[in-house]
Amino acid sequence: MRRVLTAEEKEEVAEELVRAGIEEEIVEQIKEEFIPAELTIEFDELLGMQIEEEYARDIMMMQGRGEEGEVKLGDIELKVNKSKLPERIKGELRKKLRAVRNKLSRRKLDEILNKVVERYEKAKVEPREAVGIVAAQSIGEPGTQMTLRTFHYAGVGAIYITLGLPRIIEIVDARKKPSTPAMKIKLEGEYAADRNKAEELTMEIEETYIRDLGNVEASTEDMSVWVSLKERELKRRHIEREEVEEKLKSIGAGGLVEATEDGKLRIQVQNKFYHELLRLEEKVSNTLVKGIEGIKRAIVRKDADGEYMLYTEGSALKKVMRIEGVDFSRTTTNNIAEIADVLGIEAARNAIIEEMMGTLEEQGLDVDARHVMLIADAMTMDGEVKQIGRHGLAGGKASVLSRAAFEVTVDNLLEAAIHGETDELKGVTENVIVGQPIKLGTGAIELVAR
Repeated sequence: MRRVLTAEEKEEVAEELVRAGIEEEIVEQIKEEFIPAELTIEFDELLGMQIEEEYARDIMMMQGRGEEGEVKLGDIELKVNKSKLPERIKGELRKKLRAVRNKLSRRKLDEILNKVVERYEKAKVEPREAVGIVAAQSIGEPGTQMTLRTFHYAGVGAIYITLGLPRIIEIVDARKKPSTPAMKIKLEGEYAADRNKAEELTMEIEETYIRDLGNVEASTEDMSVWVSLKERELKRRHIEREEVEEKLKSIGAGGLVEATEDGKLRIQVQNKFYHELLRLEEKVSNTLVKGIEGIKRAIVRKDADGEYMLYTEGSALKKVMRIEGVDFSRTTTNNIAEIADVLGIEAARNAIIEEMMGTLEEQGLDVDARHVMLIADAMTMDGEVKQIGRHGLAGGKASVLSRAAFEVTVDNLLEAAIHGETDELKGVTENVIVGQPIKLGTGAIELVAR
């Protein structure tokens, strides 16, 4: 497989070729087209192919490698490509080794690569390791030390978010709506630098109903609904009286909207029935004038980098992305179902890991990220976020006994009997039920006597 060089890497290769004694005009001509192939040949191998020593050295130099002395770019490429590491780790390793190339010797380069390969091999799971059970124990045991308080002060104004054990339960249950949805909205340009601009944005985002701007009262005397707007509230939320009047005309109340001399707005009921009057009063109160429905409150705060950002009570990722001044690439929400809907399943998987790790760390619990990653993978492997319960992973198992052992035992056994299902006894739960060794760890090996 060939890898195309970046502009920065091309420049570096060009410099190496010039240093190796190749004319600058030739280097400039080949620079744009230069694609290094997998470097899999050593100097000794070139000599073994009956190539003269002088030509062999030229070939090594053209590949950006030298026989001895300082480490060349080609040496790094060759050594890294020959190692048995995944492509992602190879790419990261190349980048880091290039940055410190001048400080490296051949021996140091070999030592670093051997150490990386050794660490990678150690990090791999042994074949037939019961990873699911280990993950369950690793999260379950520290989970018993979690505080049971549902709401925790999030350190942001008066916005409270669910943390601790209730939050973990919420995540693994794949709830469509979290109990306390919240967003962290990052801003860009002048909005991130100017507090007043950020404050204006909060008013654009925060939902504003007519009931928030004044008093709404139903009068039985003239069968009308009266709206008294507060000037101070209109000014604070950057709303004009005309906007409110337009909204009242467009709600389809069917009644006439008129402004009185004292500044009040009157909406008459078309049918002179009392229940119609009450219905109109409720409709007027709950008319959205400005903002995004679902975002109850927004607060401006300064982050660690000195930028202004918004914390919101309520979440609406898709609507927020369209607002000017919002840096959507850095905006986050704690609603995993919404992330899956807007950004896709990979983003939802990452969100599950981030949220669970964040909750555990907030409680001061040290759990290896790989256990949480396994749970996230299991929950999202079918392309949708599934709960770890009878409506998700546990309920979708092929084993009848395993499903029955989890919840609704009789229903599962009856259903299986009706359809004539068989149990292969391949998993952990079903083998424990029938008293057999599980097919993991030492139980994975079967001895055969001749």
